[in-house]
Amino acid sequence: MYSESSQDEKFPETAGIAKAATGINGLDEILMGGLPSGSLTLINGGPGTGKTILGSEFIYRGAINGEPGIILSFEEKAETLKNNALTLGWDFRKLENENKLSVIEARIDPQAVLSGRFDLSGLLAIIDSEAARINSKRILIDGPDVFLRLLDDLVKERNELYSFKNWLEDNQITTALTIKKYEGDYNRYEFLDYLCDCVIQLDQRVYNQIATRRLRVLKCRGSDFGRNEYPFAIYLNGLKIIPVTTTSLQHKGLGKSVSSGVEKLDELLGGGYRRNSCNLISGTSGTGKTTLVCSFVSSICQNGEKALYIDFEESQQAVVEGMLSPGINLKAHIDKGLLKFHPVMPEALGVEEHLVRVFRLIEEFNPGFLVVDAISACRRMGDKHAAFDYILRLINYCKQRGITTLLTNLADNEREGREITGIDLSSVIDTVILLRNVEFQGRLNRLLLILKSRARAHSNQCHLFKITDNGIKIGGVYSGAENRDERR
Repeated sequence: MYSESSQDEKFPETAGIAKAATGINGLDEILMGGLPSGSLTLINGGPGTGKTILGSEFIYRGAINGEPGIILSFEEKAETLKNNALTLGWDFRKLENENKLSVIEARIDPQAVLSGRFDLSGLLAIIDSEAARINSKRILIDGPDVFLRLLDDLVKERNELYSFKNWLEDNQITTALTIKKYEGDYNRYEFLDYLCDCVIQLDQRVYNQIATRRLRVLKCRGSDFGRNEYPFAIYLNGLKIIPVTTTSLQHKGLGKSVSSGVEKLDELLGGGYRRNSCNLISGTSGTGKTTLVCSFVSSICQNGEKALYIDFEESQQAVVEGMLSPGINLKAHIDKGLLKFHPVMPEALGVEEHLVRVFRLIEEFNPGFLVVDAISACRRMGDKHAAFDYILRLINYCKQRGITTLLTNLADNEREGREITGIDLSSVIDTVILLRNVEFQGRLNRLLLILKSRARAHSNQCHLFKITDNGIKIGGVYSGAENRDERR
């Protein structure tokens, strides 16, 4: 829970403005501390965008941190809301028993409304009593438009909402109000954008058959806030938002050398990979990218360090069995808990969901090294921009935590020699190794070239290499198709 002093230190832009921390990952950063205290915040959006979950999490996080709250639900039954909360690990019933939460079911009889025998004064009296009983600091008013539409009178609808607004101002309770966004008549509640001190808009879009939820703060009176559109995910225990500001350049510098797992390659690199660096192995199909990566993984695991392997191309079993041919035993490292695979189809999730899951794995497993095989598959998360977004944010997150990353990229045959990442990420990569296949007189030669290795005096020559039963063997300099130097 934020105190005003700690809030001002962390978010100087909000100094003097009291904020109620939402406790939602990323949202407090976007809002520069949280929702305006004692004010009304509007959360609007279409079906399935996460309005109720966002509002409920605001109440839940406050309740478990010493700020009791009320949920006033006009649409869902109280028991349904509590059961749905359990799927996210939120035990509303326990909090109710501890007088930290009160769920009020405000489902109105349509006949009473249509006959003119109902207004909100009675409901406000109930809320007032509950607020006093549990010393409520927060309220979620969920879906009042269900009731308001029954009035069938815009003037009456506005009057009832003003009644809520006046009561909240008198009681200085921080309130979130959810309203549906109706296609074609969104202007019906446009006045709320002006009435409320903070407006959060949610939506859900489908691009290339992949759905993504997005959040945008339209206004936050008296405070600065993030004005961009932010993708978010609903995962396990609530909303996860990774704003662009969290991927600012705050990562650590390059560290000491760590072996690539191939002695000759260490020599060519000027000492191996650097800790906390990002390294790329790029090449066409069959050039040995995965074998080179797995040589590195096996080497670091043999030294007792952990590695997380994200695979967009093959299953764990396929990789483990395939590496037995060059003599790399990955299963032994998996059994010791030093190597963890995360195989997943890129198109199965949007960028945000992929990032949330990987970040959670990193927090739980705490690896020193991370492999992504292959970044070229990330385009299947939507398009080139989606791939760029995913990899850039993952690289920066790893660098902030001091994690060394090793990426593979399947290069396009037509652009071999010019293609590096394919998604405009070359500038953030510290080391680039290019692999090629060259055919001459019915014989296939594998070639390795270090394109760059930041802050290292690396080899600038093209070397032959072979994949043998005992791993990768790098030979002499390749001087032409005749392969004269292969004997060296």
